[in-house]
Order: sequence, then C-alpha cells, then structure tokens
Amino acid sequence: MKTMQEENYSMGFESVWKNARIATARPSDSDCIDIIPDGTVGVVGGKIVWVGPTNDLPEKMLKATTRVHDCRGSLMTPGLVDCHTHLVFGGNRSKEFESRLRGKTYEQIATSGGGITSTMDATRSTSDEELEHKTWQRVLSLVAKGVTTIEIKSGYGMNLEHELRLLEVINRVAERVPVSIVKTLLGLHALPQDYSKKREQYVKEICEELLPIAVSKGLVDMVDAFCESIAFSRKECSQLFKKAQALGVPVKLHADQLSDGGGATLAAEFSALSADHLEYTSEEGVRAMAQSGTVAVLLPGSFYYLNEERVPPVQKFRRFGVPMALATDANPGSSPVFSMQSAMNMGCLLFGLTPQEAFIGATRNAAMALGMEEQVGTLEIGKYADMVLWDLDDPGELAYWVGVDSCEQVIARGNRIDLTVPSR
Repeated sequence: MKTMQEENYSMGFESVWKNARIATARPSDSDCIDIIPDGTVGVVGGKIVWVGPTNDLPEKMLKATTRVHDCRGSLMTPGLVDCHTHLVFGGNRSKEFESRLRGKTYEQIATSGGGITSTMDATRSTSDEELEHKTWQRVLSLVAKGVTTIEIKSGYGMNLEHELRLLEVINRVAERVPVSIVKTLLGLHALPQDYSKKREQYVKEICEELLPIAVSKGLVDMVDAFCESIAFSRKECSQLFKKAQALGVPVKLHADQLSDGGGATLAAEFSALSADHLEYTSEEGVRAMAQSGTVAVLLPGSFYYLNEERVPPVQKFRRFGVPMALATDANPGSSPVFSMQSAMNMGCLLFGLTPQEAFIGATRNAAMALGMEEQVGTLEIGKYADMVLWDLDDPGELAYWVGVDSCEQVIARGNRIDLTVPSR
C-alpha cells in the first residue's frame, strides 16, 4: 500500500521553492541551527512533501504544472509563530503610558479604574465592523513581518455578550486571512466594576455560561486566565480550568507576572500548553512545568513597557529543560508591540536569551505553546508550507536588526500572501 507521501509524489510537486538557504528549526544535536546551504522545498496540498539540497531534488517530481520559485539565495525560515496576542480591542492607552513615565505603576493605574477595564469600555463602544477592520490591520502588520501563525485572545469584553462578540470577530477574521489563527477565550482577565461586589457570580457566569456557549458554537480553541493579585486567584482560575477540562479544551495561563502567586504550578497541575510572563516564578514552579511539559512563554514587550526589573528565571528553565517561547503580547496597555523581531531582540537583550534560543522560541517552541508542533514551527515533511524569505545571512540576525525591513516574501501553505488590507 502506498503511503500518503508516495501518493503525493506520484502526482508531482504543485510548487517548489528552490535555491534558498534553509534554516529548518528542527531539533539538532548541537547548539547550532540546522541550515541547508542550497535547499529546496517541495509542496503538495499546502504541505511540505520534500525538503533537502537542491542538487538532490527528484526531477521526476517536476511536472509541467509545477510552479517553480527561485529564491535566489535568500534565507528561508519557518513562518514565525506569535503565540500570545490581544489583537481585538478598541481605543488605546497612550495616556497611561505617559502616567507610567511620571512614576505611576501598572497596579496603581489598574486599581484606579484604568488598565484593562478602560480598554473594556473602549472595546464595548466600538462597532463590530471597526473591531474586525482593526483586527485585520493588526494581523497583516504581524504577517508583513514574517508571522504565519497567530494566537488571538478575547478578554476585553468581560461579560457574556461582549466576550462572545469578540470571539465572533476573531472567527470572522480567521476565516478570511491566509494564515493560521488560534482563537483563545481569555475568560478571566479583569473584574468589571459592575461586578465589584459580585465576584463569585462573575466567575460562575464565565465558567458555567460563557465557556460552554463559546465551545458549543465552535468559537474557541483554548482557554486562558490572568492569575495575579490584581486579577484572579488560583482558586478562581482553577474553576475555569476544570470546566475547560470537562469540555475538552486545552488551557494556558498568564502566570507570575507581578508576583509569585503559584501560577506556574497551577498551569502545570492542569497540563497547560503554556504559562506566560513568569517573571516571579519560583524554582518549584519551574520544576512543575518541566514535569508537565508546559512551555514557558516569555513576553519581553510587556516587561519593557512596564519598566519591570525582575526577569524570568531563564537559567532555571534551561537547567530543567523547560522549552522557552517568545511572543509579542501585542495589546494596547502593557505591550503595544507588533513585531516578533522586536520581541526576539528584547528577549536577548532583556532576558539573556541567545539569538539561537530566540529563533527557536519564535518558531518551534512557540508552535508547542499552541499545541501545533505537528503542523507548524519547523520546515519538515508533513507540516504546512509556511515559510518566510529574508534578506539576511543567518537566522540569528532576526534578533539583531531593529527597524530593518528584511522580510522579502511570506508564504502560507505554499502560496505567497497578499498583504492588502480589505476595504471596510
């Protein structure tokens, strides 16, 4: 019996991308990134069916209908994976940025009615059409810089009606964009003021009403929560995660960003795909994540914008073998960052990652943080042909240059991406 790969081979390549220096991002026995100096990728059905040196390309696979693209020696990498974003929101928080420059802390702004709840007000008053258009713009801004898989959270609706509205916006965008979108219900983000004396009721409504409806409508791929002193407790986040588990939805967690609230151990307890932020995570939390296989998602953009001083325990993550991913955390308050290259650069300069770790953290490990390591994150047979061509010599340069437009082409499932934002 022929394998699927053999069946694809019998039809020939639909397209090939040849004469590229290919950084596959696949696991290697050395600290160096695996590079094929003069390589070619063969594509059938949007997936990679062949990758290797151009000289070894099977000529019998080149049919009259095969589209041949000459990469002319450009660096090819997997499409970058932004595994933590908050792209659906109204308004901005530039005034809070000014307040922080004058000395106010993130916590002070949040407890005085600013922060996440101010974005909630702006988002609720923004039309569906405007939210969808702005989300399109933000997605394509990331894609233009080499991102082909994006996680997008809700979280600025903060009640049943508006959270479902945001999830529907995310789903409409996901159906139309040419890249992969992962849809996350950030069910417990912040407590709305109208529930200030009804905290238990709010958590119950999110767990028992919002989440089941969102899952039944097919609007959500995973569930998230903000476990922090200014947000929700371990017990409250645990309630949401238990419900998610019962419904068969994977979880991830904003953990230990401003204090050690045991978020990393909670994430590990529920076998979370990732725990994100982690500036205050203890060694106990690191050990728990290592045992559960939970990915550490580092978010240097928010660390930078909040002018924080406590860095995540990167050395402990290395020592205990916890995979480290990077993401933009793109949001209007704490990380108005819309460039994975900027996140990679900050990951190196602020957190002490090597350029190689930053590259793997933006590709293979970021895919793991979304449970998509079998589909994206490396250039290997069977995965989506999500690829980027760069005017660079080495993948380490992705974390080196700042503000340089080195992205030449973005390819999703074997096709060049049109980066035109649709009209309203």
